[in-house]
Amino acid sequence: MKLLIVSGRSGSGKSVALRVLEDLGYYCVDNIPLNLLPALTHTVINDYENVAVSLDVRNLPKDPNDIIEVLDYLPNAVELSVLYLDADDSDLIRRFSETRRLHPLIKENMALDQAIELEKQLLEPVIVRADLYINTTQLTPHQLSDLVRERILGKKSGKMVIVFESFGFKHGVPQDADYVFDARFLPNPFWDKSLKGLTGLDQPVIDFLGSEALVTKFIWQINSFFQTWLPHLERNNRSYVTIAIGCTGGKHRSVYIAEQLAANLRKDRDDIRSRHRDILIKST
Repeated sequence: MKLLIVSGRSGSGKSVALRVLEDLGYYCVDNIPLNLLPALTHTVINDYENVAVSLDVRNLPKDPNDIIEVLDYLPNAVELSVLYLDADDSDLIRRFSETRRLHPLIKENMALDQAIELEKQLLEPVIVRADLYINTTQLTPHQLSDLVRERILGKKSGKMVIVFESFGFKHGVPQDADYVFDARFLPNPFWDKSLKGLTGLDQPVIDFLGSEALVTKFIWQINSFFQTWLPHLERNNRSYVTIAIGCTGGKHRSVYIAEQLAANLRKDRDDIRSRHRDILIKST
């Protein structure tokens, strides 16, 4: 049986992740006391191939260090992995303010920012055991769902999922990126009034960038780099790799380049995804 622990700070998106896992066929259990986890695994080990259990400050033991002891006590037949979700402190504070939910540690008579920091300290034994880490800052629930699905499917199938993600530097670099390429020096369709309101998915922008020799060379060199090194990454048992392409606003150059790179690799592989963080339209 494969057991996936879904953990992270409150407000980081654990409920979204559990819904995705349920859609993927996992038997999901939310908010079970941690000391009951070994008993749960013994109960369901013969009935379910994939089980996901949430672990957060609501069900931690009094001594957080007991977490490791409980996880080590699981049956040998259980293949354990840990997915940890987190977000920047400022983003977590904003989410709690917008939803008007109470943080689980507020009952300890502390301010929200103090509760968020304490929660990180309490979950430290889980963080160090994490096999998959996702920072959900700036991600919509839909984007998070796609990201969890990509990473879990890659780990489950044994194939490495490759994600090309476009972004705008003015909105920040994606924190889960394994490789980052800067396309801000390339010709910019933004300065053409007829192209400014379009994106790198629209044909006029595609035609504009496709006619630029510098853009073509940039794409060719990145493609050659990954054609050379991806086999070595796969042999290192990587389940996913995120390749981020950034321009100024994340709408034209980075989107076009990410799509071109994904199309090139799709000629030989079927585990390629593309994602565009800073535009509303999503490509798969």
